[in-house]
Amino acid sequence: MTKNNPQHQEVTDVLEAKINENGLILYNDDVNTFDHVINSLVSICKHDPIQAEQCAWLVHLNGKCKVKNGYFEELEPLCVALLDRGISATIE
Repeated sequence: MTKNNPQHQEVTDVLEAKINENGLILYNDDVNTFDHVINSLVSICKHDPIQAEQCAWLVHLNGKCKVKNGYFEELEPLCVALLDRGISATIE
């Protein structure tokens, strides 16, 4: 591939976009119920119920789980909404 090859530029653009992605991380706590976390993931992150339940179990078993990928600007309102519901979350 040459530098001016459009395919090369397209691959470069995709890789750069992936590098700039972040993850919304949910953390385990001893306060929130499974139902609360699952319902929050469904309503805020638009997970289907099975996906939300799987994430809740991963958080419970591993202490944390990446529940959503995306750009910071997309994830920030989701993170704030989870925090507002008392669920520990960060963007990394």
